[in-house]
Amino acid sequence: MKQLTADAILHSVHGLPALPAVVLELIQSFGDSDVSAEQLAIKISHDQAIAAKTLRLANSSFYGLPRQVTSITEATAILGLRTLRGVATAAGLVSGFAKSRCQGFDFDAFWCHSIGTALTCRALAQRTRLDEDAAFTLGLLHDIGRLVLVSSYEEEYAQAIAYRKEHDCFMHVAEQHQFGVDHAEVGGLIAEHWHFAPEIVAAIACHHRPRSHAGKGLMDLVHVADNIAHGLDLSHQEDDMVPLLSLDAWGRLALGEKDYREVFDTVAEQHDVVCHALLA
Repeated sequence: MKQLTADAILHSVHGLPALPAVVLELIQSFGDSDVSAEQLAIKISHDQAIAAKTLRLANSSFYGLPRQVTSITEATAILGLRTLRGVATAAGLVSGFAKSRCQGFDFDAFWCHSIGTALTCRALAQRTRLDEDAAFTLGLLHDIGRLVLVSSYEEEYAQAIAYRKEHDCFMHVAEQHQFGVDHAEVGGLIAEHWHFAPEIVAAIACHHRPRSHAGKGLMDLVHVADNIAHGLDLSHQEDDMVPLLSLDAWGRLALGEKDYREVFDTVAEQHDVVCHALLA
């Protein structure tokens, strides 16, 4: 078994395809009120793959625009900077990683779950008055550590997948057995290395075990959203398991049954549309 250190994990990042500079800039710009919409639109436009997926999603029924938009500048004017930033970040993240050859790892199922978590984060944020766009991006990023492990340690991760099947356990438990760390810890290190906001780093690192703290936040949001996305079977994997839910995190969100029914319905309605726009 390969026991990973923080240095080894960070070293493995250098072997990954680099995330497009515009994607890192988009993520790092959350919370920056001085960011220039015009400058970001120009940068997004210069990456043809990201621009194409961004326009495909902007023109999907997910946003319900009154007319088709044909340029990033036009999409910015109609959707607004905050929304476009989330759309372009989603497009760039999905485009930024090549499919892994790791035996047993389903790349499309991974993104279907991540997109489902992102949509659930966004729907929960709308009802808890948290930042919707940061929540959407966090949902996409929460399992980024898994992509790092799969891409850097294909054989070892295939062994972790086999261990999970043999022992019928959660994937993060199998990762701990195989590597000495799990994808949440790895994701937190990577997010910190990429200079993401501290709240995003902490939420990724603790999305299976949210810390106790005063008041609700993105950490609680992504933890609950991840559980819901697994519960709704949005990855369409037969052996998907719903992680253990922190009742403290659930309680801090302070949402009622009606809220959750609306979230379930909204995500189920939007999921296929967004997956088609981003994964086609």
